[in-house]
Amino acid sequence: MTIFNLGSINADHSYDVPRFPRPGETLAASRFVTGLGGKGANQSVAAAHAGSKVVHMGAVGADGAWAIERLRGWGIDVAQVQMIEEPTGHAIIYVNAGGENEIVIYSGANRRIGSGTVRDALGGAGRGDTLLLQNETNLQKEAAAMAREKEMRVIYSAAPFSQEALKAILPFASIVIMNAVEYEQFRAGSGSDTAQKGLEGILVTRGAEGADWISPGSGAKEHMPAFPAEPVDTTAAGDTFAGYFAAGLDQGMTALEAMRLASAAAALKITRPGTADAIPSRAEVEAFVASMA
Repeated sequence: MTIFNLGSINADHSYDVPRFPRPGETLAASRFVTGLGGKGANQSVAAAHAGSKVVHMGAVGADGAWAIERLRGWGIDVAQVQMIEEPTGHAIIYVNAGGENEIVIYSGANRRIGSGTVRDALGGAGRGDTLLLQNETNLQKEAAAMAREKEMRVIYSAAPFSQEALKAILPFASIVIMNAVEYEQFRAGSGSDTAQKGLEGILVTRGAEGADWISPGSGAKEHMPAFPAEPVDTTAAGDTFAGYFAAGLDQGMTALEAMRLASAAAALKITRPGTADAIPSRAEVEAFVASMA
């Protein structure tokens, strides 16, 4: 099976700071790193590291050739990553002493993906394949509708959160992934957990508190505890979880089995600084789980 990911590709500019700056304040960073990021790229890397076949759909500017090569180097199919005139997306990331982050993103090429990219990539997809989406690109609804016509699994990471974007995707979604804050925003806006036809479950990640699998309509919950880890940088932890979770399902795991694998991968990720470059391999994750036994 194959995971097709319509996702953002960013240049991440990450700064280690003692604390987050106050309005009007100039703060000195102790470390600066530029690397590959974007929710889409991070999730593609995680899914590929977990052992699944991944096709990435996206766009970069002329300044983004390095990002394409980085993805290709990790075994990701990048034939449907366009190079366009719009600048490559980028993110400014502040990481404080506790490993928490604040992020500002510029979408750039990520919101200018051509429709032919999705059509060409999904042309050979079918039942058993997965479409992975986040709210950092254009063409999300179009891709989701096409995927469901082909009886694919559609997993939507509802971040950055938007009620309008989620409402457009829900009729086509199999699984929606949200963090705890996004889930509360969703409930406040929808008034319920929304029993959509075809929606298998809502996955709510809760950081150190673990994650919940929620059945739409009934609201029944199954909880997966988090693995203990000392945070160095929590950036991309959610993306690592999403990518590993999608890969687990792709490889025939149950939702809870995939959540356990994803939880271990995310826990290991937060012990390392960085984003895509810091996502652990499947072998590292399995060794980590074995060390906790």
